[in-house]
Amino acid sequence: MKLPKLATATLLATVCWMAPAQAENIEHLQQLLSTQDCSGCDLRDAGLVHANLVGANLSGANLVRANLSHSDLTGADLSGANLTGVSLVGANLTGANLTGANLTGADLRDAYLTDVQYEGAVLTGINLRGAYGIPRAAVTPQDLLLWGGEEAEKGNFQGAIAFYTQAINLEPEFPLAYLGRAAAHNRMGDIEQAIADAERASEIYFLAGNREGYETAEFFIAAIQAEEEAFQEARERARNGDLGGNLLNVITGVGSLLLQGGLPFF
Repeated sequence: MKLPKLATATLLATVCWMAPAQAENIEHLQQLLSTQDCSGCDLRDAGLVHANLVGANLSGANLVRANLSHSDLTGADLSGANLTGVSLVGANLTGANLTGANLTGADLRDAYLTDVQYEGAVLTGINLRGAYGIPRAAVTPQDLLLWGGEEAEKGNFQGAIAFYTQAINLEPEFPLAYLGRAAAHNRMGDIEQAIADAERASEIYFLAGNREGYETAEFFIAAIQAEEEAFQEARERARNGDLGGNLLNVITGVGSLLLQGGLPFF
């Protein structure tokens, strides 16, 4: 007897609900935690948050979607491991071996990556926001420029400067990174450094024959200087009693108006 379509759909849904979800291999998980040696182990979806895996042998292991957030993997061997979709947020991977590993879609935010070996590793779609020792092969100057802009929008100008500086280290002739860093320095009150960065951007644009970029950088320099001069003049007048102190709070100048929402990218 054939079941009605609705009954069939209900039965299938019930069966799927009753079927156990795929869980981590407990035997392999216990082996890893007790011996630190689990080469080729099946550790899919394993929960290893804050795990102490210093020097662990995980070569060729299947760690798809495993949660290794804030774990200590210093010097661990993860060569050839499948780390697709793994969470390594805040993990310490200092000196780890990731040769030939697949890190597609891995989350490495705030992870420590100093002296990590990446030869032959797949680094597609990984999240490296806030990571320390980011591998050059895994990030572009444009990524760092975007992250710097996001930090600046949140008011974290020191963090923005760090990202802009990394972008410049990767691409020394990247004028937008210099302008972004100039904006952040200006918001922090470091006028001298802000002007120096803006002048470097202006020079790069000039040598490249980019008139629009050159004029933008020059206007930016003039705006910073005008803002500083206006502030100094207002402060002097306030000392002399010519202006009320409250007026100083509303003096932002053209430069600040430009920088409130970040720089126009073109």
